[in-house]
Amino acid sequence: MLILKTHAEIEQMKVSSKLTALVLKSLEKEIFPGVTTGELDRLAESLIKENGGKPSFKGYRGYPASICASLNEEVVHGIPGPRKVKEGDLLKIDIGVFKDGFHGDVTETYAVGSISSEAKRLKDITEKALYAGIDKVNSENRIGDISSAVQKVAEDEGYTVVRDFTGHGIGRNLHEEPQVTNFGKAGTGMRLKEGMVFCIEPMINMGTAEVEILNDHWTVVTKDRKLSAHYEHTVAIVNGKAEILTRY
Repeated sequence: MLILKTHAEIEQMKVSSKLTALVLKSLEKEIFPGVTTGELDRLAESLIKENGGKPSFKGYRGYPASICASLNEEVVHGIPGPRKVKEGDLLKIDIGVFKDGFHGDVTETYAVGSISSEAKRLKDITEKALYAGIDKVNSENRIGDISSAVQKVAEDEGYTVVRDFTGHGIGRNLHEEPQVTNFGKAGTGMRLKEGMVFCIEPMINMGTAEVEILNDHWTVVTKDRKLSAHYEHTVAIVNGKAEILTRY
């Protein structure tokens, strides 16, 4: 069921979304060769709680941590732990925060130290695909316009789009309608409406679009073990246009 938000509810959602973005921004300064993903997770949880929020992910369907920390060929849902990040890694950090009755959700891909030109290009194009999707958010368009824009940016550059995982509506629940795929046909799907709030999150692979889940039952990796990048913003339709709630 699609749950449209009032302007007042969207104002409330800005609180959780801005805290989500603030925590992610704070983690940026701690991303360097030698830090463990577990240390980043503990810092994120501490910052969330200090600011009156709760980690959206911890305990969600049994997920054991406050952030997802996915390295290199890991697409999404990497579980933080004792792994140390190293020079040249691509680190994707996905954070969700629940505060004042609503969730916020954001993801960014980080370069750890100096990365290869191929990795940087993948990172940059994935971010470009995110904003191409956001540019299609208005009350005259449809979900397929977002999906098609993301897909075109990725595939025009020779990359593939993950099809097994998608963006999603968000609000009082972490995952709501509508589903926002990263592939599709322009002019199709649900019409975008005032009060819709959803996460657009391209997951773009250097090689095959196929993925598999590791034995921890969470970590999603590319089937060919080539690099993947991931970006995400929580976006609302306000006065017919896109408003990014998780902007830093």
